[in-house]
Amino acid sequence: MSSLQRTMLKGKLPPTIPSGRIGRADSFKKSRIRDYKPGMWNEFFAEKEDVTVDEQRTFRVYRTKKPEKPGPVILLLHGGGYSALTWAHFCSEVTSMIHCQCLCIDLRGHGDSKVDDEDDLSADTLSKDIGDLILKLYPEEVPQLFLVGHSMGGAIAVHFASMSLVPNLIGITVIDVVEGTAMEALASMQSFLRSRPKYFQSIPNAIEWCIRSGQVRNVDSAKVSMPGQIINCATNQLATNDLPLPDDVLEEAHQTSMFPNSFSISEDEEVSPPGDGEEGSVDGAAAGADFKKPITTKEATEAARNYTWRIDLSKSEKYWVGWFSGLSDKFLNLRLPKQLLLASIDGLDRTLTVGQMQGRFQMQVLARCGHAVHEDRPHEVAEVISGYLIRNRFAEAASEFRCHMPSC
Repeated sequence: MSSLQRTMLKGKLPPTIPSGRIGRADSFKKSRIRDYKPGMWNEFFAEKEDVTVDEQRTFRVYRTKKPEKPGPVILLLHGGGYSALTWAHFCSEVTSMIHCQCLCIDLRGHGDSKVDDEDDLSADTLSKDIGDLILKLYPEEVPQLFLVGHSMGGAIAVHFASMSLVPNLIGITVIDVVEGTAMEALASMQSFLRSRPKYFQSIPNAIEWCIRSGQVRNVDSAKVSMPGQIINCATNQLATNDLPLPDDVLEEAHQTSMFPNSFSISEDEEVSPPGDGEEGSVDGAAAGADFKKPITTKEATEAARNYTWRIDLSKSEKYWVGWFSGLSDKFLNLRLPKQLLLASIDGLDRTLTVGQMQGRFQMQVLARCGHAVHEDRPHEVAEVISGYLIRNRFAEAASEFRCHMPSC
């Protein structure tokens, strides 16, 4: 082979791997460091208000600024355990695309809302809360309302719409909740809740858990939404009331990660055993005693019980069936324009599959996201809902954007 041929062949080959160890723990650790500094509500909303419906009920609401042109109010209902802040990034996106105002509510037993009986989370009670709150906010004339609900909030949105508690409902979007799959998941829900840590050392540690556990895949969303899901154990106040955090608290949280070894046990945490004893032998037992067990989430949080969950969802088990039973038929029978957003096409049950084939609602599937679709991909969800509102002539575009057509 001539030198020219060798030169040409070498130019077509991929670059050689640089020398040295690949994936070394100390060099890789720096690339994994993330900023878990919590975000503030006023970065996304124009105002927050505690609305007193009666002596027993006060609800926290967040609103974006009023649109420059007339547009609907998008009423957003969060899922179980979340808060109104779960919609923060979505609200920023959708209000930049269409003329509308977003109204986000902390439901009973969640966020900064305060009611006498927080354990009553039945579908009827939650729906009545929403209806009474809307009539309190708009005593003279209720504006055009477009409902959007995620998970439990989606089920409550359907129930609320079917009860006709307020006028001027113009449509509904339900995000990632289907009767069939929801009812199947209830059997394992208690096990899932038990697997979560009960306490967190700090707000940044809670945000870190939220991302690493996969509850939310968008770290920017988690920074805003997670503080609305936990309370300070000392003050019993929502973690948002502790914000902004002092720099020394942020630095301490940065140094005390709940997941020091997220991918593997680093080399300096292993103690070489004196012998290569087999399992069950004396040497093997000694090796097991010397081996440093990786710190788990529960072990790390037991040492510092600073924050815990705002709501104990396990106590709401008696209401779970009521949230989702008959949901598909109720959704299809709504005399409103209907939209269903899913994280997977496999989520449809038989009733909704038939309804979708009959064209009784619009469906959109957004891939590469988890259950919290609106947090993982707020821009895409805002595009889909904005396009739906524009096609139905409920809202006008506030800027140029690509109008999504319904697809699977």
